[in-house]
Amino acid sequence: MTTAKPLFSDDEIKFLNLLAQKFPTVQAASTEIINLEAIMRLPKGTEHFLSDIHGEYETFNHVLRNASGVVRRKIDDLFGKRITTVEKRQLATLIYYPEEKIEALKKKDALNNEWCYVMLIRLVDVARDAAQKYTRSKVRKAMPVDFAYIIDELINEVSEKKNEYIDSILQSIINIGRAPHFIIAICGFIQRLLIDRLHIIGDIFDRGPDASKVMQIIAKHHSVDIQWGNHDIIWIGAASGIDAHIAEVIRFSARYENLDTLEDAYGINLFPLLAFALTHYNDDPCDCFVPKTSKTVHDANTRITTLMHKAISVIGWKLEGRVIKHNPQFNMGHRLLLDKIDFEKGVLKVDGKEYPLKDSKFPTVDPKDPYKLTPEEQEVIDKLRFSFLNCEKLQQHINILISKGGMYLAYNSNLLFHGCIPMKDKNTFESFEMNGEPVYGKALCDKFDRVVRRVWVNRQITGAPQQDFDHCWYLWCGPCSPLFGKKKMATFERYLTDDKDLHEEVQNFYFKNRDNEDSVDLILQEFGLDPEKSHIINGHMPVKVVKGEKPVKANGKLLVIDGGMSKPYRKETGISGYTLIYNATSLIMVEHQPFSSQTQAIEEDSDIISSRQVMTLSPDPICVGQTDIGKELRKQVDDLQKLMTAYNLGVVKER
Repeated sequence: MTTAKPLFSDDEIKFLNLLAQKFPTVQAASTEIINLEAIMRLPKGTEHFLSDIHGEYETFNHVLRNASGVVRRKIDDLFGKRITTVEKRQLATLIYYPEEKIEALKKKDALNNEWCYVMLIRLVDVARDAAQKYTRSKVRKAMPVDFAYIIDELINEVSEKKNEYIDSILQSIINIGRAPHFIIAICGFIQRLLIDRLHIIGDIFDRGPDASKVMQIIAKHHSVDIQWGNHDIIWIGAASGIDAHIAEVIRFSARYENLDTLEDAYGINLFPLLAFALTHYNDDPCDCFVPKTSKTVHDANTRITTLMHKAISVIGWKLEGRVIKHNPQFNMGHRLLLDKIDFEKGVLKVDGKEYPLKDSKFPTVDPKDPYKLTPEEQEVIDKLRFSFLNCEKLQQHINILISKGGMYLAYNSNLLFHGCIPMKDKNTFESFEMNGEPVYGKALCDKFDRVVRRVWVNRQITGAPQQDFDHCWYLWCGPCSPLFGKKKMATFERYLTDDKDLHEEVQNFYFKNRDNEDSVDLILQEFGLDPEKSHIINGHMPVKVVKGEKPVKANGKLLVIDGGMSKPYRKETGISGYTLIYNATSLIMVEHQPFSSQTQAIEEDSDIISSRQVMTLSPDPICVGQTDIGKELRKQVDDLQKLMTAYNLGVVKER
């Protein structure tokens, strides 16, 4: 006689008893099932994708506040011709910058009860419209605590006396002097509802002046993920105490005259480097190291930055050379260039050819041992490392990069990564040796992801595996790095020679082949995504719009969203960035023109001019149940149904 298999295993019963602590009765479990089923039938939340911010805080901040033009479109749709264009612009600016706009009106003595009443009425309409696609529970969670009850009443009151009821609430808010505070609260509420999830596709740091302010916005955002960029990885490495990355972060900051980010925003002590530079390079014109953004070389601050720029560049080349020599498996011996300098002739010898150097004055380089740091250089880098490792604010910001970030993300049928998936040809991934094992594709990204996390965890531990730290450095400039994607980074040659052949940086085959649908399908399949329903979204390489290049490739399957938010790139792109918007009915590419300034936006009610291109249009709205969140909710429903069965069979007791 066979024994019937029990309906629940011992492990399942343990799990269901734990679940019963949260849902102690059949009624509680069934109510939650009904709630989850209802949520799964709602339209999916709106996702916004941004890339290559590069410290451009004002533009980034404005794009988030205006939801990439969605706020203005919503105002147009809601009010039509009922209010003037000027009134629409003022309402939009108020939603973007409520505190600043109210303060500006106070100074003009234009903040009166009549203005407050009109704006409150309009803001309630916008808030009600923004909230309609979400459950009341989710909307309540998005409400500012101080005014949650009032906002809830205003946007959900549907009785016949609706207008009279709303009017009485608004008049009370005005009469007790709380109108400015309420306006600020409801504007923030609107902003939050319009972006359900924010995806940052890499490169928050470098070039622009305010990466720390960008990180502060990201830290406060209610739902955000980050795919690391190559510029992010050097900041992660620097904050982890990797000497070569510390030198590279400072070199980049000096090159774009953004040392204030290090000194003022993060409190990094650069005085040891300054003292060293003045000692060894003060009588050197350092012409090759004048910052790119400088209008004059005669400015005292520019001169100091120039000296520090050269000093840290030389230190950095030495440190990179050390890593390359210690890791022959990186196949980067061609990047050892300090030992190829003939100091007597002032030339660089590469592949049997001699190239004149624009600068060969390197007083700290020993031709017999060019990659050895002098005692003074070692002291400088030791002090800098201490400063990076012990800067609390920087450590907090990098911890956010680690906790919210990764090498890639597969989310809602989209594959997000910053740079590339290294390829040898149209049909073959390029492999890289890690710990004696060749890895490629998804496995390569996964292994690098784990490397970065181990480096961060072990940053203060003496004797931590050096190989991890070297692999983290490789992500910045290695030929098979998914964050870099070139055969070489020709920094040395670009600084010191005029030969264009030496300057060339050959791209990985991935970039040459992004328009090939078969290759894109291969990558999507490698990451477990359906090529018929999925897209690749990445940045890293600015789209040269002025030359006719398009951000949409491979028949719409691959989208490049680096449109030059960073000012140094705008001449190259002709625009000021992209936002990709993915809502319940469409996938939309938004192209932004340059942003003037926050001050001008507030004073003149100006906005970023943005144009939209609808990529795909769904005949039926995509529901939450069809998303990755929906899959998780379905699992929760299945577990709750099992719990109800266990209750009904007496396997688990109701509490």
